[in-house]
Amino acid sequence: MKLTSPEFQNNGLIPKKFTCQGEDVNPALVIEEIPQNAKTLVLIVDDPDAPAGTWVHWVVYDIPVLSSIKEDSVPGRQGVNDFGTGDYGGPCPPYGTHRYFFRAYALDRALNLPQGKSKNDVLKVMQGHVLSQSELVGLYKKI
Repeated sequence: MKLTSPEFQNNGLIPKKFTCQGEDVNPALVIEEIPQNAKTLVLIVDDPDAPAGTWVHWVVYDIPVLSSIKEDSVPGRQGVNDFGTGDYGGPCPPYGTHRYFFRAYALDRALNLPQGKSKNDVLKVMQGHVLSQSELVGLYKKI
């Protein structure tokens, strides 16, 4: 499986539009080479460079199998992020350049979890059902 974005390259800078200093909307993503037997997708975006430990920016699960996620969209059920909301929270590092990991997972079944679950809840239910995964890393530093 391959995850890319028309907005930034792997290990490249995330445009301001997709951060807390811009419109704070999710970037468009392209998902290729999804296994044919995949039933749903999961997308998790987090920042391992946050001062208090990994900071969760977006959790989306039970996404229908699709080849792209549109900018500023809600492609599936949204979990709760570390901002305490159930939507996309863009990069907003307190200092320095942080890495933002966009991870896509293809699953052999739907999770059938209610909206608002945590990243850990989703990861736990996913165990044993991941067919393939891919990641895209974006960088951001407040200007």
